[in-house]
Amino acid sequence: MAKIIDLSDDPIYTIKNVASKTGIRPVTLRAWERRHEVLNPHRAGNRYRLYSERDVAILKWIKNRVDQGISISNAVSELRSMIGSNLWPEALPTAPEQSAQAGATPPSNYAGQLYEALIRHDENRAGDLLRSAHSLFDLLTVCTQIFIPTLRNLGEAWYRGEIRISTEHFASVFLRGKLLTLLQAYPARRNAPKIIIGCAPTEQHELGGLMLAVLLRSQGYRVEYLGPDIPLEDLADYARDEQPNMVILSAVMEDAAYQLRTMQALLQKTSPTPLFGFGGRAFDLHDHLRQSVPGHYLGNTLEAALEDIPRLLHVHRQAV
Repeated sequence: MAKIIDLSDDPIYTIKNVASKTGIRPVTLRAWERRHEVLNPHRAGNRYRLYSERDVAILKWIKNRVDQGISISNAVSELRSMIGSNLWPEALPTAPEQSAQAGATPPSNYAGQLYEALIRHDENRAGDLLRSAHSLFDLLTVCTQIFIPTLRNLGEAWYRGEIRISTEHFASVFLRGKLLTLLQAYPARRNAPKIIIGCAPTEQHELGGLMLAVLLRSQGYRVEYLGPDIPLEDLADYARDEQPNMVILSAVMEDAAYQLRTMQALLQKTSPTPLFGFGGRAFDLHDHLRQSVPGHYLGNTLEAALEDIPRLLHVHRQAV
């Protein structure tokens, strides 16, 4: 079998191609490059990343080690040690792409089945579905294409009177528990940028912020998740003690979102002043709220937030 060093180093693949070939989401790949210097891809004239066959093989090798339970940092260190000793690993055999493997059971099917299990209060079935989904899909897909549609279906069913409020609460508590377990499964890295995440005062809808916290911690950030209904002055005092790099608050309800107008001013009493980011359905729906709250609106999707936060932190770090 060919060694990775024997493969072509000509830059020919876009990041989308590489994601399809390796099963690594573009946002994860960018995080690996930024935080662990996994690769230094060629930049085309339009500044787009381009990758070679060798790059793809390296990424497949690292992903295989991560899938075996090795941390990304240890997998990268292992590869560097092998390369430093001129012991390049063999390229892994080409396997069907993840999207093709998962194609027989798309995420939308899991979302539908999870909804049905939850409205029946069938905790065992719901747990089995999520374990199966995690084995097939990356974390961002599970959040955006399984958790979020399930939550939306639950909310709409309650609004139409098709399910009881007790059922909606059962489902929300179940999903919250699964997300908290994921959050605690990732290490809190001491030397990584620190991000505090919570909900606006009076806001009880926390799952969107919790998903963002899980995803950011999975990418190596030091994330503290504070939950719903955070008093702003108390949070500002805490930020003065802890000096986070960024504070993010979410709001689904318009009244809760409106209260965030003072958050950035409160944080400016801290030196160095952390970034303030905000998001949630209230801001997605109401342009006047986005305009009235000083800070950084992080977009109407988790993908948008995950793209924006590293850029904001980088610019902020350069300015401080």
